[in-house]
Amino acid sequence: MSDITTWICTGCALLCEDIQVYAANGRVEKVEHACMMGKSRVTGCKHIAKPMVDHTEVTIDKAISKAAHILKNADNPVLYGWGNSTSQAQIAGIELARVLNAVIDSTSSFCQGITINEILQGQMPSCTLEDVREKADVILYWGADPMSSHPRHLSKYSYFPRGDMRQHGYEEDRKAIAIDVRQSRTARICKDMFYRIPPGSDLEFMKALLDALDGKVPKLSFDLDIKRLLELATLLKQCEFGVIFAGLGLVYSIKEDIQILSGLISKLNELSNFSLIPMVGHFNMRGFNHNLFNETGYIHRVKFTDKGPVSGIEFSIIEQLKGNADAILIIGSDPLASLPGALSKRIEDIPLILIDPCENLTTKAADVTIPCKASGIEEGGTAYRMDGEIIELSPFVQSKGMSDEMIIQRIIKEIN
Repeated sequence: MSDITTWICTGCALLCEDIQVYAANGRVEKVEHACMMGKSRVTGCKHIAKPMVDHTEVTIDKAISKAAHILKNADNPVLYGWGNSTSQAQIAGIELARVLNAVIDSTSSFCQGITINEILQGQMPSCTLEDVREKADVILYWGADPMSSHPRHLSKYSYFPRGDMRQHGYEEDRKAIAIDVRQSRTARICKDMFYRIPPGSDLEFMKALLDALDGKVPKLSFDLDIKRLLELATLLKQCEFGVIFAGLGLVYSIKEDIQILSGLISKLNELSNFSLIPMVGHFNMRGFNHNLFNETGYIHRVKFTDKGPVSGIEFSIIEQLKGNADAILIIGSDPLASLPGALSKRIEDIPLILIDPCENLTTKAADVTIPCKASGIEEGGTAYRMDGEIIELSPFVQSKGMSDEMIIQRIIKEIN
């Protein structure tokens, strides 16, 4: 007979809390309510990682000892990943970086880190997903396609639900707007409230929208009916509770001009009531930003020194791989599947340690592989949802392995 567990899904940063998992004898038999991303996460690895040193299977103790030896003897070690690790493992990783005087960085270094930094620094107001569900009458998806990236987003939290203040739901009480370079699945739902813009023109569109909000006649270098832009400005002014979901399309386009986005939010809040929520991907990528910020005052790209932590673009994973990194520990990430080829080759040229429950492209290049329990499945802990809310994770599969937090603590002990 199957045991039924209500599971908090770690398939993405929505952390949906209503997933039903049926398991017997440590095996998942059925999953209900989860999207395909969640189901893929809960069914686990296709191939479970094994403790390896120089591509030869060893005991996990020997793998941990080898990892500690590499890190202790490196002049410029880098710790990277963290998006699929619990906050407890992230905090342990920050301590390891402190012990080593190492660089520590995360996947947020080249995606949503800049928006999360603005929120943590108090430059942008944010809200919870529950606030969106219960109150929002205007929802703007900018450079985001949650129908593809976060499949339950619209149905669970943003556009379709009926809320305390939006009893008539999307039929009468909500307006959904999409600004994007293509007509995505989400944009099709927004219908006539879809604004197609050329790639890289988000900043120009944002400045024109600011002019419209100020009562000026906006100008654009690309083909878009100015009347539609003025109508958008009017709608934003009149909303009662609005939210901008900032996707990677927006972030990549304006990453050097994030202050303009902060200025737009400020202007909207002079006229109405707006918040921003970054469309975070990995289930605890935002958690790393919060945890590192609490420890150092920085959200990523940190170098620990004898005088304390410092931060700068030179301490990003990309710049470190271009420069002096002479050992790298990767956890909660598979960079060889996502980084450019030249950087992937650089990772292969230096001692590489991987902590992960599954075999992936990076394990094939790793000098040391240390398998760990799957966070949220075999091991509990906490994570930060995409809106910054702390969520408790509970395991539903019993495993004899070690958590990533335990492995990092073991490495610290061996180094000391």
